[in-house]
Amino acid sequence: MKQPSRRMFSYHDDALHATEGHVVQEFPLQLIVNGREIATLIGSPHDLRFLVAGFLRLQNFVQQLSDFEMFSVCEDFGSANVRIKGELPERLKPVLTSGCGTGVSFSMPDTAISPDFQGTARDAGLIQATDIFSLMNQLSSRAEQYKSHGGIHSAAVGRGGELLLYAEDLGRHNTLDRIAGEALFKGIDLGDSMLVTSGRVSTEMVAKAAMLGVRLIASRTSPTDMAIKLCEQSGICLAGYIRSGKFMVYCHPERIEPYADSAKIEGVSAVILAGGTSSRMGTNKALLRLDDTPLIEIAYRTLAALFHEVIIVTNTPEEYAFIPCRKVADIHPGYGAIAGLHAGLTASRSERVFVAACDMPFLNPDLIRLLCNCEAEVDAVVPLNGEGLREPLHAVYARSVAETARQIMEQGDKSILIVLDRIHARLITLKEMRQIKDAEKSFRNVNTPEEFGRLQDNCESPGSLAAPQLSKKTAQQG
Repeated sequence: MKQPSRRMFSYHDDALHATEGHVVQEFPLQLIVNGREIATLIGSPHDLRFLVAGFLRLQNFVQQLSDFEMFSVCEDFGSANVRIKGELPERLKPVLTSGCGTGVSFSMPDTAISPDFQGTARDAGLIQATDIFSLMNQLSSRAEQYKSHGGIHSAAVGRGGELLLYAEDLGRHNTLDRIAGEALFKGIDLGDSMLVTSGRVSTEMVAKAAMLGVRLIASRTSPTDMAIKLCEQSGICLAGYIRSGKFMVYCHPERIEPYADSAKIEGVSAVILAGGTSSRMGTNKALLRLDDTPLIEIAYRTLAALFHEVIIVTNTPEEYAFIPCRKVADIHPGYGAIAGLHAGLTASRSERVFVAACDMPFLNPDLIRLLCNCEAEVDAVVPLNGEGLREPLHAVYARSVAETARQIMEQGDKSILIVLDRIHARLITLKEMRQIKDAEKSFRNVNTPEEFGRLQDNCESPGSLAAPQLSKKTAQQG
């Protein structure tokens, strides 16, 4: 069975970078013997007939090939149907091994997550990479048996980089059982905690972690493909290969805060509007490349260095899977930018939101800080361009403006400028921006192939757009 490549993210240099790779495949095989389902075997997907035959042989159900009257393995349905000579024992007693996994599971969860935990995961703050490194380092220092004679797995849970509980055992699954039991005895709530483990992460580990309310699982090695799928369903961020300031993220990368060392703007989120038909451009302009980087990624990296939360509003999130932030869809599709504004404001965790278009590669951090630092009592802070026109897609809005946008759409109007006409907006003139170099360049976007061609001709030096650097002045503000 050919192993498919999947998208993942590599964390290094204080940011997440999209990449692709392979993970170990985990295959559940339902085993039916003489019409009776006796177990689910969890293993690798190759040579399944050998796995089934060997399992039955070592359970002493068969001794030779002639003991099989029927032998069928269907990979498509994950089922093995076998008929053997003789009868199975009336009652089967499973023996769970102490090795790297139980190997046998009599029930596999469709989803191990509760609705209450899903809500907690969404509302929790971002995960700091420093906390992941700290917990893994503490795990390593505590795992004395693992260091001294090997063969012992270890695991720990913690919050904010502080270790709460630690366990060692021959079996990696047992370490989590021990932690769950100790937490029960000590009355410790493990909700919103982080789990670090020395062993490979499988579905059973994820199912147990989800039941405890864990929000992140991190391992020294890689997870299985089914573990990734279950973490995706459960809202758990899954990381692996934690070492030397680097790690891989296999799902929910939006939970990891990038550019954590930057001086970020507090109390404000950022929203990038990726909607629109790009009819004049003839192609999705968000994905046009400048300096070999998509325009929307340039905007994202600038904003991720300024805000704790960045949201992309799009009805096609799969097109932007390479960007490690939250994506939300229009609540009222078909209304253009005003619908994107409404969706972004509604999804934001902050009461104020900086909104930008996806095709603005020259967003100016100093100008954005100026807009965000204006008085918070107004409904919006909107800059004026050189022609004295308002820039609604380079502005700060109060979250409450979402209701005004909704009312306007219900009346059948689609212009975002109508929103500005109906709220209390503070207009920022070019004169007020004069201390910021090239402030008006921040508004520049592209709508036609000709405009994009001119943008390419005037592009700055290679690499300057994809990795935004904060000036000393910007880093000191906020």
